[in-house]
Amino acid sequence: MNNTAASFLAKSTVKAADLDHRRKINFNIGKYNAVVPIGKQQFTDVMAARELAKNKKWDAIENLDKYLLEFEQKITARGAKVLWAETGDQALDYIGAICKQANCKTLVKSKSMVTEEIHLNSYLESNGIESVETDLGEYIQQLDGEAPYHIVTPAMHKSKEDVAKLFAQKLGTPGGLTPEELTLVARKKLREKYVQAEVGVTGANFILPDIGAIAVTENEGNARLSCAWPKTHIVIVGIEKVIPSVHDLSLFWPLLSTYGTGQKVTVYNTIIAGPKQANETDGPEEMVVILLDNGRTNLLANPTAREALYCIRCGACLNACPVYKNIGGHAYETTYSGPIGKVITPYLSGMDDYKHLSYSSSLCGNCTEVCPVKINLHELLLDNRHESVMQGTSTIAERLAWKVWKTASLNRFMMNAANSKMKNWVVNKVFKGWTAHRAELDFSKQTFNERWKQTHD
Repeated sequence: MNNTAASFLAKSTVKAADLDHRRKINFNIGKYNAVVPIGKQQFTDVMAARELAKNKKWDAIENLDKYLLEFEQKITARGAKVLWAETGDQALDYIGAICKQANCKTLVKSKSMVTEEIHLNSYLESNGIESVETDLGEYIQQLDGEAPYHIVTPAMHKSKEDVAKLFAQKLGTPGGLTPEELTLVARKKLREKYVQAEVGVTGANFILPDIGAIAVTENEGNARLSCAWPKTHIVIVGIEKVIPSVHDLSLFWPLLSTYGTGQKVTVYNTIIAGPKQANETDGPEEMVVILLDNGRTNLLANPTAREALYCIRCGACLNACPVYKNIGGHAYETTYSGPIGKVITPYLSGMDDYKHLSYSSSLCGNCTEVCPVKINLHELLLDNRHESVMQGTSTIAERLAWKVWKTASLNRFMMNAANSKMKNWVVNKVFKGWTAHRAELDFSKQTFNERWKQTHD
């Protein structure tokens, strides 16, 4: 077993037994489950909307090369720069060079999973640049020195009492502040950083090739401030975030908000199509868009797994997953957790190191059921298992065990000949993986086939 798998098992074992953690997660996901059905009511036919969204993303991914080049051409015509980064390190080098040119000492950053993926904050810190998370949840996590717990709600695992205690420790606030008071404290501190920052970094929820723009969805206004106040705006976005047209936002924005937070539409939805123009008074003087691959073309090259690139990062599959709700987001030790993380991480970071994630699933299909773009997540988890075996990452013992099991299962004589004691011994003593976390199996003395023959002869 590799180190990542061993660490995952260890952390999962601890977290699954943490009843306080489970209470907090169930409380927060319970609030989510209460509002999502209300948000769905805005759709005349939500299933038809999901099917249309999937078809739109199919078009975008199947014609990704064409759409990305169209985006580059149109946004550069408005004064933005487009850089293509094959790896996370290349993206960091680009950002480092931009910050050096801007003489950047303070950088403000809105919520972005892609920046978590490339570990931007630690890179900037190592280069003497203060990087400040401006999303409240991300800001809380940064104060606590933790990675985001969830794709959409980074501090989902913390109660309001946990946050009050954290602010008291890190910011010197009085203990026991209310959520409203804590928010005002964060707002005051962050407003100062927006004005100081030389560079602002955002992600992008959607790339709009037909008009040469990006679309950003948020609830706090921090992304608008991060890209409007600093003189330099850096956008870092995965190449899969393309949708065919700006007109598709009327479909994708409501779907993202409903399945992400249960809202009809998020509070702030912004289209950004370049830096400040000659006839404009506001906005950054420079805008740079970094299109990140970082393993996404590995997914693109696989005709089956390619479907995972349809993901709009709503987080619905995490909230639906019984495994995620028991072990939490940090046990995965990956940027993207939950079902979608299990599917894409082996392609982004290596099948050998992360194949274990695809096995940590009940295969209940609830993730597929709730996905707004109808990604067949549970089937892709099975496909990942198949891929890992085809790539030769399974052990000799594992391959031998399944060969014996297959041979016996397909042979009626062998299944009938082996008595219950022998079957019990094989499953409970030889295949020890079953009894590691479960009670021993106890096979019946007769097979169904044998009983059928007795009653029908």
